[in-house]
Amino acid sequence: MQYVRHCPALFKLLRPGSPGRSPHRGPNGRRTGGGRAASMGFTGHARTSRTLVPMSLYAAYAGNLDARLMSRRAPHSPLRGTGWLNGWRLTFGGEQMGWEGALVTLVEAPRSQVFVALYDIAPMDEDSMDRWEGVGLDIYRRMRVRVDTLDGKEPAWLYVLNGYEGGLPSARYLGELAEAAESAGAPHDYVMELRKRAC
Repeated sequence: MQYVRHCPALFKLLRPGSPGRSPHRGPNGRRTGGGRAASMGFTGHARTSRTLVPMSLYAAYAGNLDARLMSRRAPHSPLRGTGWLNGWRLTFGGEQMGWEGALVTLVEAPRSQVFVALYDIAPMDEDSMDRWEGVGLDIYRRMRVRVDTLDGKEPAWLYVLNGYEGGLPSARYLGELAEAAESAGAPHDYVMELRKRAC
């Protein structure tokens, strides 16, 4: 589990003679304020409080590969990087659930791999992600996986379809998946394989 720091600065203006101000005396014995900070134009003390917010790692393999799209669906959840899900392949299913043909999903396949983008999902974005993916409607469900990255294997979660493999996606849907993969930096061969799939 990852953490992100939120650091709101609390800035308090202190008047000469107010509690907490460090007094400095000038040549005439009168108190002056501030020393180096005052000479640089600072008139108070900045206090910082830090709160750790837990972030979970989400692996996107379809339209959410597009970071611009994800910035609208999960605005508090930054892109961390990319990786490969080995032992799985991208396929389609649940044709009766979709509005334009079958929906994208993953199935286990020993000699296959799927390109993914990894996002640190903030808690306030998790519910909206589940709603967008139709978790409450039993269309998709969450599943835990391990993703291969340049830093080693990373535990993550993703969405898989609650339906059987089979059926064809629409040409528009397939094109969106290919464009999302390309925008995330997927290899050219991987993108072309997506574009050439039957629809």
